[in-house]
Amino acid sequence: MKFILFLSLPLYALDQFTKQLVLRFISSDEPRILVPDFFSLVNVTNTGAAFGSFRGNNTFFIVISLVALVIVLGLLLRTQPADRWRDVSLALLLAGILGNLTDRLLYGHVIDFLLVDLHVRYANPWPAFNVADSCISIAVVLFVIHSFRGQKSAT
Repeated sequence: MKFILFLSLPLYALDQFTKQLVLRFISSDEPRILVPDFFSLVNVTNTGAAFGSFRGNNTFFIVISLVALVIVLGLLLRTQPADRWRDVSLALLLAGILGNLTDRLLYGHVIDFLLVDLHVRYANPWPAFNVADSCISIAVVLFVIHSFRGQKSAT
């Protein structure tokens, strides 16, 4: 459990700290271009889910986040053999859920600020995201990798 807190809490703090910096120093109509035609810092509010889908459903997403939080905590607190991949995935997921849930409770929306332009047809630019979103995305990738590794070792 210490390992999980060692990973989740600093990432949650980083998420909240970076969002405070964005709120303080970046206005919603003045992006900060760091790498021209590729990477900018922006101040975007998101009342929906991934890619801005299902906008205006903040209460629904608060409830979903709380349910996910209970499930993740339940999985983390279960007594079972140590599994680093699972624990890292759940710790990242916990940080991401807490980060975006805090935004929804405090502001009524999620603060997104990282904007990458991949110069591909349907992601030009890629929707803005934040540290919590990154934690959730990495957690999902790790879960997928872990599930394939588990299937491979079972055969």
